[in-house]
Amino acid sequence: MRVFDRFHAIKDDFRDPYSRDRDRVIHSSSFRRLEYKTQVFLNSDGDYFRTRLTHTLEVSQIARSLAKNLNLNETLAEVIALSHDLGHTPFGHIGGDEIDRLLKADGYKNGFEHNFQSFRVVSYLEKRYLDFDGLNLTFATLEGILKHSKPYKKKFFSNSLDDIFKFDYHPSLEAIIVDSADEIAYISHDIDDGIKYGLITFDDLLDSELVCEIFEVVKKQNLTPNDKIFRYRFTAEMINNLVYTFLENSKYHNYPTDTVLSKQIKATEELKIGFDKELKEKIAKLKSILVKKLYRNEQIVKRMFLAKRCIEGLYKAFMSEYNLLPSEYKVRFEKKSKHRVIADYIAGMSDRFALKLYNELYGKV
Repeated sequence: MRVFDRFHAIKDDFRDPYSRDRDRVIHSSSFRRLEYKTQVFLNSDGDYFRTRLTHTLEVSQIARSLAKNLNLNETLAEVIALSHDLGHTPFGHIGGDEIDRLLKADGYKNGFEHNFQSFRVVSYLEKRYLDFDGLNLTFATLEGILKHSKPYKKKFFSNSLDDIFKFDYHPSLEAIIVDSADEIAYISHDIDDGIKYGLITFDDLLDSELVCEIFEVVKKQNLTPNDKIFRYRFTAEMINNLVYTFLENSKYHNYPTDTVLSKQIKATEELKIGFDKELKEKIAKLKSILVKKLYRNEQIVKRMFLAKRCIEGLYKAFMSEYNLLPSEYKVRFEKKSKHRVIADYIAGMSDRFALKLYNELYGKV
């Protein structure tokens, strides 16, 4: 039997549903574009910086570890993590904020929200089948994409979505731990990237009790901040500390683990899954320091100013001349508003494609 014939002789898919979801996400166009989308630092600024793709992979790894040790479904946690940022625009959160501002300024009250956009990517914008739109993912994966971070309910969600996904109820535990995995990943790697490129120093962060605790752990390994490996060990110990503390505080829960909590636990009920109150406060303090010392660094602000200018320029160009859009997007005007279609097109761009197109339209910046 030829290899081709042998594969076609397999009638039943050997994968479980969430493995199938994962494979469909990984092979999607939107997932590949994450390689050239900003996490915090523009992709073009250096080869070492995390991109939206490397961030997604780190979140996925942490989510799988949390799920395994809490006896949850590892693959469901993985696919939600791999999908959770598919709706991010070029240039990170600043790009999404700018699209949101432009849409609302034009009277499009729903604006832009990246979790909902991730849902739209996998359920509508990706085209892989003749008879329907989207990637044909399971309910639990779609729910996790929409509801992995609070608040679940958004004022622009339709009643039909609420009827299906029940925003007044918690999602699966796998979805909930993805949100914490996301937080663990970006806190640790933003510090790593910021120090690597000299935008912050450890001294800038020592007002954080959490940083001081990790700092002392690494110093006991006979290392000093002047040692190159100190930063690597600091990042590893930060992740370990947050992961193990999360697990210790979460392992005695008695919640259902059938991956579908909808219609079971009200969203107003505080779940005993996650960090304890003390660590939450330490994390909040560290994040506020990162906002002041890193995210508002002059070099980052300059690049983000350029990013906002690029997004605004593209939006205005498409609004004034819709023939600049690819044909498949112009066809969508029959089903969606012009604002929504233009937002979808810009949101799907990589950083470098958005800048290239902007330069073609307005001249090199």
